[in-house]
Amino acid sequence: MILFAGIVLFLTIAEVTVVFGANIINSKLKIGMVENSFTGAAYRDQGFYDFYKKHRAEIKIGNNVTSDLNLLTTKIPNYSPQYHVSIFEDFPTHLRKIFPSTNVSILSDIDVHEGEIFNVRGNDTSSNAYDILILGHQEYVTQQEYDNFKRFVANGGILVLLDGNVFYAEVKYDENTNSISLIKGHYWEFNGKSAWRSVEERWKNETSEWIGSNFLCCWSLKFKFNNNPFEMKHDEEQHITNPKAKILLDYNATEDKPNPRNPKVATYELDYKKGKVIVLGLYTDHFTKNERFWKFFDSLFFRYALSGKTS
Repeated sequence: MILFAGIVLFLTIAEVTVVFGANIINSKLKIGMVENSFTGAAYRDQGFYDFYKKHRAEIKIGNNVTSDLNLLTTKIPNYSPQYHVSIFEDFPTHLRKIFPSTNVSILSDIDVHEGEIFNVRGNDTSSNAYDILILGHQEYVTQQEYDNFKRFVANGGILVLLDGNVFYAEVKYDENTNSISLIKGHYWEFNGKSAWRSVEERWKNETSEWIGSNFLCCWSLKFKFNNNPFEMKHDEEQHITNPKAKILLDYNATEDKPNPRNPKVATYELDYKKGKVIVLGLYTDHFTKNERFWKFFDSLFFRYALSGKTS
């Protein structure tokens, strides 16, 4: 199906070849998919969320917490439990199928933290080593990783965000112990000796500037989508907070209560310096078997990502 009106096209591979040409499918792009290894560490048993649960009462009244601080440092797992049976696992195979000449690499948060998305690590003027980076639920990142993602886009790269609730909290990475520790975000701040109430979203204003949206907190609230092509239910979405964002598909979200809020939950694109951010706006991990979503994603890739990188 091809839809005109400035919105994303739902295309088959044959239709893509006609509209954009076979050279796009055969493009030798470099795509990096970044596993959320730091977020996986935060969600481990005896980790951050055990601390949050134990000290929910203290945070409400603003007390400093000095017990159970060991829970705010946790080992990085070999694979992220966040991606077990999730759509992220399917993307490398899917991308190699529709773009057989494309190089798809699997990266970790550590790789991005250490600057391996650039051709020369540590050089602020270095060019990008990838054309496109795809992220899933990157809830916890280091300051250096956050800055590197931002520089990647500024350099001319395309950053695709599959999930909501991204860049929500800052962590510190310790390569000697292969662990992370909470620094700030998710309502807490931690200095190694005590923890106290802090901001919800670590880089809220900065993220709005170059990503274009912020986390629509929280999953327990009752939101509905009046435009619901993928039959999704409210989970963890982004809502647009930058008026420069170009909406591609608006899900017409409303809060299910009297005097509802109407957050702008949408799939959109935002230009930032030389590059572009494409945000699905939804929590797409639920769409592993949703063929309509896969066609939608392919349309996004062909129309908005690849067309900007190929002749």
